[in-house]
Amino acid sequence: MGVQERARKDVPRKARFGPVGWLRWGWRTLTSMRTALILLFLLALGSVPGSLVPQRGVDPDKVARLYEQSPTLAEWYDRFQLFEVFTSAWFAAVYLLLFTSLIGCVVPRTATYLRELRRKPPAAPKNLARLPHSAAFEGDLEVEEAARRLRGLRFRVVTGDGWVSAEKGYLREVGNLFFHVALLGILLAIGAGSLFGYRGNVLVVEGDGFANTVAAYDRYIPGSQVSAESLEPFSLQLSDFQVSYQVEGDKRGQALDYTAHLKVNDSPTALARDYALKVNDPLEVNGTQTYLIGNGYAPVFKVTDGDGQVAFDGPVPCLIEQKTTMTSGCVVKAPDARPSQLGFLLRFLPTSVPLTDGTHVSAFPGQVNPEVQLIGAFTGDLGVRSGKPQSVYELAPPEVMKKLTPLVMGSNVPKPLAVGQSLDLPKGTGKLEFTGVREWMTLQIAYDPGRVPALLSAGVAVVAIAASLLIRRRRVFVRIREGRVDVGGLTRTEGSAAGFAEEFTEIVKALSAGEKDVR
Repeated sequence: MGVQERARKDVPRKARFGPVGWLRWGWRTLTSMRTALILLFLLALGSVPGSLVPQRGVDPDKVARLYEQSPTLAEWYDRFQLFEVFTSAWFAAVYLLLFTSLIGCVVPRTATYLRELRRKPPAAPKNLARLPHSAAFEGDLEVEEAARRLRGLRFRVVTGDGWVSAEKGYLREVGNLFFHVALLGILLAIGAGSLFGYRGNVLVVEGDGFANTVAAYDRYIPGSQVSAESLEPFSLQLSDFQVSYQVEGDKRGQALDYTAHLKVNDSPTALARDYALKVNDPLEVNGTQTYLIGNGYAPVFKVTDGDGQVAFDGPVPCLIEQKTTMTSGCVVKAPDARPSQLGFLLRFLPTSVPLTDGTHVSAFPGQVNPEVQLIGAFTGDLGVRSGKPQSVYELAPPEVMKKLTPLVMGSNVPKPLAVGQSLDLPKGTGKLEFTGVREWMTLQIAYDPGRVPALLSAGVAVVAIAASLLIRRRRVFVRIREGRVDVGGLTRTEGSAAGFAEEFTEIVKALSAGEKDVR
């Protein structure tokens, strides 16, 4: 064997992680306090898009408008699940990692703390003058008397031959543990809400009602453990919807108050009761909460076909195009019209005013001079019976629109229609009449069994973190020999030495009561 081969054999090889080593390293990294804080920050950061980007489960109307105004941006939002942040895969991954990390933090720290509680304070050092805080006085203080006085100050005390050792501040670690347990409680409450809760959205027009059944929802998102029988069997009817606006000043047109006057039946056999639903003041029926989240206008139209028959008669909820003036886009479909189906694109102007170029706009969001402007009228197969779902805010998909025959469009568009006015369509194909205006509201109905536990856990977390920040772990030692009493103290909490100085002075005063001070 050559010299070089022997040298290579003598060089120690670097240790390599095996599968078990990597698993241990990954677990220790995941359950470290630093990782838990990072995951908590990521969870908070991930919640930001849920506040900035409209959510399908909260405001589907805004999501629809975003698709119309910026389809490319909306597609990218959808790819990253930003329209459904709190049910997205990436948010759930951070949530589960944080849950695991907190369990890995709490369990070993709890075991360590229980061992610490059983451990007695250490014996007093021989030279107390070396401690960060020290004092001495002359007197005939006895060990038992010193121990009694320290117990009166809520110290845990251990005595020995001529010495006393005392410690307190154990609740600091209790605060840390309860803070982490409270975070686990919040996560568990959120998980319980996801499993056993549900939420949904529905649009209700004045004069119409809603019954809390799956079929009545426009959008329904149940938890995995929720069935149709789990829904609270209440119902409501919208009698009147009122909005008050600022009429003067720089904030003219700004909404001041929204009130939905409801008739509510808490159960199928219960008598109806009146309820005024407002923003941030939900209706609650046995834990199910109903929130007012949006409103708009629903002009009432009557469509008569070419055969003289009424093909459509009712309110049409319009999608808001301009929030400041409540200018809204409306779509009217009359699939039962004969001899051919009819469709209309319209714009509702709550307070219509003419411009110098002959066009009309809305100058105020309230109903001062409501008019409807016809954008286009079409005839042909609207595709509503094709079996493919269609949006109520869209006349027809692009491929179907190409096949429709325009009746009124472009330069042929007449002046806006006021309430009670009608428009005869060309070639005897029918008539459109604007008969009135109603308002609509959008509701979010939610049942979340984890709501109260999450609130309680959040309260515990606040109290616990305050306790962990305010309580200091500190030790006090006393040595008595030949008429001299030496007192020393130190803190076991980093950065709290300055705050302990005043307390140490008071402890010395309590021990030296009636004795002669020498230092």
